[in-house]
Amino acid sequence: MPIDWLQPVGIRLLDQTLLPDREVYLELRTVESVAEAIRALRVRGAPLIGIAAAMGVALAAAEPAAHERVKGAIALLGATRPTAVNLHWALRRMERRADAVTNPGDLLGVLRAEAQAIWDEDRAMCERIGRYGAALIPAGATVMTVCNAGALATGGMGTALAPVYTLLEAGRAPKVVATETRPLLQGSRLTAWELSRAGVAGSMVEVGAST
Repeated sequence: MPIDWLQPVGIRLLDQTLLPDREVYLELRTVESVAEAIRALRVRGAPLIGIAAAMGVALAAAEPAAHERVKGAIALLGATRPTAVNLHWALRRMERRADAVTNPGDLLGVLRAEAQAIWDEDRAMCERIGRYGAALIPAGATVMTVCNAGALATGGMGTALAPVYTLLEAGRAPKVVATETRPLLQGSRLTAWELSRAGVAGSMVEVGAST
């Protein structure tokens, strides 16, 4: 799991810049540390960036002057990736939810629940993609993926890789060709690692090149 909550307030995040050589989990307890993780691509993938940002906003609600801190957090996180659609969608959703809270003592619980809802909804969407996509892949097929669109990029099993994982659970995973994406090599560096960790045999993963 590339992301999770820490108690009492914090985020446990897999640093994807270190994969596949090292599997290191960061403990993020401030909005600033979440912003740095997004900016430095320690967390990546549009859905997962949105989830991380929503969780980061919830962290701000635990600090003094919570409403003001939340607004500052939304501005800070929004500036990390100006073109990231999921990021700004999640931040707008968190902002609307925060604006509806009148009792400052309720803000942390409300925003944490909203961030969790964003995560849960993405996980459920991944599962639906997996079910529908698996029905389209014939037995003995080879699936080619570009970049990384699996569990490392989302709140669940992934988007493009979700059908592969669904078929894996059914005992008939297809062969996968994971093409790389420059300059970060998400396919060969992340997708191949992810598939291996999920139980797709190494012999089923081939690394190609995509320009």
